[in-house]
Amino acid sequence: MLKTNIIVLLKSASASLILVFFMFTSALAQDAVVFEQSTLKIETTDAVHNFEIEIATNDEQRARGLMFRNDMAPDAGMLFVYRRDRVLTMWMANTYLPLDMLFIGSDGRIVRIAENTIPLSRTTISSRNRARAVLELNAGTARRLGINAGDRVVYDGLPGQQGPDYR
Repeated sequence: MLKTNIIVLLKSASASLILVFFMFTSALAQDAVVFEQSTLKIETTDAVHNFEIEIATNDEQRARGLMFRNDMAPDAGMLFVYRRDRVLTMWMANTYLPLDMLFIGSDGRIVRIAENTIPLSRTTISSRNRARAVLELNAGTARRLGINAGDRVVYDGLPGQQGPDYR
């Protein structure tokens, strides 16, 4: 009886160690994607709003995006930049934060805003029109700051603006 209990205890401890190992390596894998940081501004009819952003320019970065994050500063966001204009689609799988998604044309103009997206949803969210980039902000930011379709995003990495060229 004592031998059986010891064996069960050892198996349980081994399973726990294996679980902890996988959780640790999973956490390391999540941190492995590195994003360049920069700033951008959005020019509305009434004001200019500045944001600290992370930039997703390659497939690995775009696939990870804001997944697994529990919070984001009010003036922060993530900019997804694509090589060419096209109808862009996003989703919220593994994304815990509700977001506003601003779809941006190659001229820097916002072509569509998807407000208050649903966390963890696999429903696709479309730009509906051709776009070059998507800026994700905390949900409610567009409404709070009066950001609308047609407003201008100023960032050096967009075509027609100075800076890195991700085309």
